Amino acid sequence: MSGEMTDFTDEELENFLLNQVDLRHRKVSKTVEEVQKIVKDLTTEVSTKDAHFQSIAHSGVNNEHLKDQPALLSKWSALLKGRSTFNPAIQVLTPTLILIAVPLRGLMGYKELHTRQWRYYTITGSRLLSPVRDPEKLHQWLELESFLSPAQEWHDNCVAMEGDIVPAKVVNVFKEQLEAAIKTCRLSDKVTIQDSVGSVVRVAVETSETQVQVELVPTVELMNCWTKKARWPRLLQKWPSAERGRCVKSFGFNLMATSNYHWLLSFSRAEQVLLGSIDEDGGCRRKCYRIVRQLKEDLWCPGSKPVITAFHLQTLLFWICEKYPSISDWRSLRDSVLRLVRKLHKCASQRYLRHYFVRSYNLLKYANTNELDDLAKKISEFLDNPGTYIH
Repeated sequence: MSGEMTDFTDEELENFLLNQVDLRHRKVSKTVEEVQKIVKDLTTEVSTKDAHFQSIAHSGVNNEHLKDQPALLSKWSALLKGRSTFNPAIQVLTPTLILIAVPLRGLMGYKELHTRQWRYYTITGSRLLSPVRDPEKLHQWLELESFLSPAQEWHDNCVAMEGDIVPAKVVNVFKEQLEAAIKTCRLSDKVTIQDSVGSVVRVAVETSETQVQVELVPTVELMNCWTKKARWPRLLQKWPSAERGRCVKSFGFNLMATSNYHWLLSFSRAEQVLLGSIDEDGGCRRKCYRIVRQLKEDLWCPGSKPVITAFHLQTLLFWICEKYPSISDWRSLRDSVLRLVRKLHKCASQRYLRHYFVRSYNLLKYANTNELDDLAKKISEFLDNPGTYIH
């Protein structure tokens, strides 16, 4: 490499935040607001026609099942002071790819059961000679028996099979209702259902600025309970504080209908709570995350289906916070940004990033290795000369 390595200062990073990062924030907020309104109208319409589904207006702590838990409600609103448009159902994975959890209705009183061993059915109802494969680490079966008194409609063959609630069936019912709702709400010019692989309903939404891809995932929201698969907080862990850890766990987890037979564990509410309170001690963790996310979206893996999304970056940030719990590690923005970038480079090179709550699961297990290698190469070039990219 010829010449001197150019570096950047905290001041240049602050300017970068003010210019590029805030601009992205304004654009994305506007897009999310428009998408949220459209999806709220559609899911409200679906919920009037089919009792399995709720509007996204009722997601998270707004869920109809939570009216009797005022403590949780006040905790959530305290955490989100000043973030009025925030909806716990929405995850912005990239500026043009948004994941929205559509809450299911009528499944109350969940408890984790030891599920029976084998299933021999297919989604269409035919019999198999050998059993359906076991769920992966981040997935599980969901039996009607797990709920105290599931509403009658969950016993229907359109969503259940041999005592299991089957995600692919739930998705099919939702997709049919969504198609009808798009017509009823006269949104055909704004919303188009895309062909998608597997059990995912993906729609293209036209917003005033751009077209975005939105994945709509029927989701069982389980508040105030925690899964045995997530052994967290870990022993002797200093970050987050024990009190914050208890608070995070009280928001529970989700089961998302993203595959044919098995439900995906998701901790998006817990992650939002962690991220929302991440700089209580006055550190620069969130700024650091926003800067690296911007670099990732602009330089290292742009586009709507990148190999690394905001979710991966957030996971990485949590691991680093756990490893460096002290405020003294988060005073210098420059050092914090470089540390996060180096860790990201390591993840891409090794093709390995542990899930934050279910640590034995590698989030990059099925990622495209060529894209990861390409990402590692670009980050390496950045680290050789970071100053040329921040201005």
